[in-house]
Amino acid sequence: MTDQITSATPRAAGVVVRLRGVSRRFGQVAALDAVSLEVAAGSFCVLLGPSGCGKTTCLRIVAGLEQASDGTVEIGGRDVTHLPPARRGVAMVFQSYALFPHLDVAENIVFGLKARGVPKPERARRLERAAAILGIGHLLARRPGQLSGGQQQRVALGRAIVAESPVCLMDEPLSNLDAQLRADMRREILTLQRRLGITMLYVTHDQTEAMGMADQVVLLRNGRIEQDAPPADVYAQPATAFAASFIGTPPMNLLPLVPGAGGMVVRGTDGPVLVPSLSTEALAGIRPEALRLADAGIPATVLHAEYLGADTVAACTVGDGIRLLARLPGRAAIPDGATVRFAADAADFHLFDAATGQRLQFVPQPV
Repeated sequence: MTDQITSATPRAAGVVVRLRGVSRRFGQVAALDAVSLEVAAGSFCVLLGPSGCGKTTCLRIVAGLEQASDGTVEIGGRDVTHLPPARRGVAMVFQSYALFPHLDVAENIVFGLKARGVPKPERARRLERAAAILGIGHLLARRPGQLSGGQQQRVALGRAIVAESPVCLMDEPLSNLDAQLRADMRREILTLQRRLGITMLYVTHDQTEAMGMADQVVLLRNGRIEQDAPPADVYAQPATAFAASFIGTPPMNLLPLVPGAGGMVVRGTDGPVLVPSLSTEALAGIRPEALRLADAGIPATVLHAEYLGADTVAACTVGDGIRLLARLPGRAAIPDGATVRFAADAADFHLFDAATGQRLQFVPQPV
């Protein structure tokens, strides 16, 4: 991509967005179940989770495109729960871009302003400003069919910018782009949000986008909030086994524990002891990048080692066939079928209740 976001732009005043006990039911199915969250003014909040977890439903309720079955929505201190979208002070960028194929770029960008009766001189001023910010002034006379995917994404962003709303909502806006363009657009969207000072709610299922862009990650599962925290905290201190396994590339290893001599060991092994004896069934969590090859530690059999350039990901089995991934620096020449041992620092272990998935506090043992 050659275009870059340009031109200094005065910061707008983002506003606080609050959801209090918001639920959305479709018959007996709860797409959202008593969701409460607060997004700070001018911050970048990512609603993250797998397909069907309720993140898009949550965004559409904030936008006013769907009505909550219960609870309230506040934007800038106003209760907007029953207000139509046009009176909520939000702009939205859809996954499909939603561009009119028969209109040129300029007409697409100002379409909403024209529909709301914004005077022509004001429309022209906002169009010029948005085109300068996004570097698309040379594209204004083209139709959407003449644009690349990245250029269409910029047009959709331009339509949000000209609305001059303090809150911008994005529903998986990069899902239609290739990997390199996604990376470029992530940086540009974040730069744009910082420059304008708007409050951003961004929906994605891609944890890389969440970790790289967010000030606040709201991880959803089955219509409920699993964890609400800065991305570094979700990574370092996952609140549940689901959060631990969803965040990270590769995901965290979750190893079932059973009582052994002197404490809890990985099921199917004689040791080493990972945690002191427990009165409940538990899972030990360890991130692949925290493991290292050693003379002593957790015994494992290598299934396959995949060299990725900067590192090697070894897929292994431990104990009674439990899968374990290890991310090792550089090129680790480990033959398939080899027996190895992995060590880790005590502080890198996490513990979760096997039944509830909730994080448990414990004193880790060195491995």
